[in-house]
Amino acid sequence: MTLRELAGGARAVPLALIGGDRALATEIQDRLTTHGLLDPPADGSFGPVSLWGIGQFLRKVDTPGKSVIDAEAARALLSDEPAFPLRTPDSLAGRIAAAMRQTGHWLCRHPDCVNVVYVEGMDEDGTPNIDAHNVFNDLRVVLRVNRAGTPAIEEIWEATTEPGRHYTLIEKLDPRGAARIAFGQYKAWSVGTHMAGRPSGHEALVQTAPIRVFRDLDQDFERTGDQVFAGLFGVNQHWGFDLPKSDIGRASAGCLVGRTKAGHRAFMALCKADPRYRANNSYRFLTSVLPAASVATA
Repeated sequence: MTLRELAGGARAVPLALIGGDRALATEIQDRLTTHGLLDPPADGSFGPVSLWGIGQFLRKVDTPGKSVIDAEAARALLSDEPAFPLRTPDSLAGRIAAAMRQTGHWLCRHPDCVNVVYVEGMDEDGTPNIDAHNVFNDLRVVLRVNRAGTPAIEEIWEATTEPGRHYTLIEKLDPRGAARIAFGQYKAWSVGTHMAGRPSGHEALVQTAPIRVFRDLDQDFERTGDQVFAGLFGVNQHWGFDLPKSDIGRASAGCLVGRTKAGHRAFMALCKADPRYRANNSYRFLTSVLPAASVATA
């Protein structure tokens, strides 16, 4: 079955049975991605988050309570007009959203959902900095897109996307060098515990899918010329133990780290309030990592 067949009058498919037709499930997921509701990539597994997405879509197109994909719903899904549009005003939030779109990153446009973004080498007022090493001089940002389609910064915190001096020069955890995440967007983090079983363990977004990292073998705190590896490296999104902004210390060996405990707790609360996480507590969060230059010029 296809959406075009359904739009042409084929027998309606109950929402609960979409998952029984993998091709149809994948097509619907693709359309929900286009409409701003469902993270890519489509995988044909129509689970709780996909069911949440189709329910929100049907409500948005004024068919709440519909329990089937019929001709009306199929035509709405196939529409080229996104149900949840996106505008990019000249604000820090708008420039971050524009930079994400320009680099092919996806944003969830449902107003209750969060978009997690890190901007490397930028201050909280949106000014690029010199990105000195061993300093919390990056940003952790939670963006929401409101009902009008305008992105807004829900919260913003000092952070680092890079390993500090200790794990780059002194205590190398990998003989190939400290890990530095490659710019990009990854669907790779779930709610869990950073440093589980240790006194310093705390709730975090823990890496549960592969990402790409540069290995700083030459210890120059730069990506240029470094070899790239893909895999699971324990690159978690955790707190920075309230260390001073001027010294990452042992807070990062390549993780995405919010400097303060209070800020991190607020970050986790926002993530856990997301309806996709509430639908499935194994939900993997998308996260974007951008250079300041791409935001400043967006």
